[in-house]
Amino acid sequence: PTNFIPTNPVLQQRILETGGQCLVEGARFFCDDLERLVRGEPAAGTEAYRVGEKVAATAGKVVFRNRVMELIQYAPATETVRPEPILIVPAWIMKYYILDLSPENSLIRWLVGQGYTVFCISWHNPDSADRDLDMEDYRLLGPMAAVDVIQVITGTEKIHAAGYCIGGTLLAITAAAMARDEDERLASVTLFAAQTEFSEPGELGLFIDEAEINLIDAMMWARGFLDSSQMGGAFQMLRSNDLLWSRILSTYLMGEREPMTDLMAWNADGTRMPYAMHAQYLRRLFLDNDLSEGRYEAGGHPVSLSGLRMPIFMVGTETDHVAPWRSTHKLHMLTGAEIRFVLTSGGHNAGIVSEPGHPHRHYRIATRMQDGPAPGPDAWLERAELREGSWWPEWSSWLGSHSGEAAAPPAMGAPERNYPPLGDAPGRYVLER
Repeated sequence: PTNFIPTNPVLQQRILETGGQCLVEGARFFCDDLERLVRGEPAAGTEAYRVGEKVAATAGKVVFRNRVMELIQYAPATETVRPEPILIVPAWIMKYYILDLSPENSLIRWLVGQGYTVFCISWHNPDSADRDLDMEDYRLLGPMAAVDVIQVITGTEKIHAAGYCIGGTLLAITAAAMARDEDERLASVTLFAAQTEFSEPGELGLFIDEAEINLIDAMMWARGFLDSSQMGGAFQMLRSNDLLWSRILSTYLMGEREPMTDLMAWNADGTRMPYAMHAQYLRRLFLDNDLSEGRYEAGGHPVSLSGLRMPIFMVGTETDHVAPWRSTHKLHMLTGAEIRFVLTSGGHNAGIVSEPGHPHRHYRIATRMQDGPAPGPDAWLERAELREGSWWPEWSSWLGSHSGEAAAPPAMGAPERNYPPLGDAPGRYVLER
């Protein structure tokens, strides 16, 4: 194994070249990291990416707050905007600003620059007092509340909604419930690396069976939440060689600390998940696959993804270990809606943060028209067109084709309708640790 000195010739050579100094440096890094861990401090180097300054710095206002989320409205950057605003529903497994990293790779900033009014949910980081918050609370107090507020602020009848990871799963549930209730306010739905069918969840399925869920239940019951370190450990084990052992080797044995990046700093800024919500998510979605089989209830009644009729844009990533693209692609089998599916290079995070100009990027794209035949992933891959570059312009163009003529941007908030700006973006919740 490479993490054992006698069996790693590269490490042996490094020790000879440095006279053993690399091991001294590695020991110093280890002690520093251990001290930070004991004190509950963030990883070394993250201080260079201060939230609200270097990352999550796109100008905007918090226009609504409840116990589950803050809603951020971003300031317009163009004289006119499309009349349909975009609501972004990020995952609550991590902080929302994966979509608003540094200015040069912020999807939110880029969307604003394309002439869209963008709103984004920033989730509260739950503690033991939030142990009973469940998936229904997240639906009602998250995207449903946001849609209501956005409609009041902008005066629009239609809203584009985009969800990332578990936020995309929640958005799919929300959209299905709205369709069931004949609520037609969603102009389109976009899902980034989001699963709606869990029969083949990929490597994460190694951690999901009845015994494991019972163990996680017991762990969460004692504290009322699943800690970020526990969730992060599971994700690291999915790619243990890339995310765990290679970093241990380079940092603590080779004595070479990898320079911090905005994506790494975001990844170190973890969140907790409330007991009730996470238990429901694991059991009803991952283990029992209730959503795809029409048994999942929202508002006391089952929802069916077959009811989705709005156009859908989906993004899968080639090397996703969290939401494998073949799994996300299965939505084709569950609804007759128009689906434009993009398969992009990269993984669960880097494939989404894929700004124009990013080197060595490509994507494949094909559209299944409304009520057309549902291709399997292999058939889709065979006919999909390969294109070089970022998929972001493709998405913006697609949104534009489902939007009205540009007009003057709406005001920031609506004080006269009880939605005054509550403070500057990125707000309070994203700073909770």
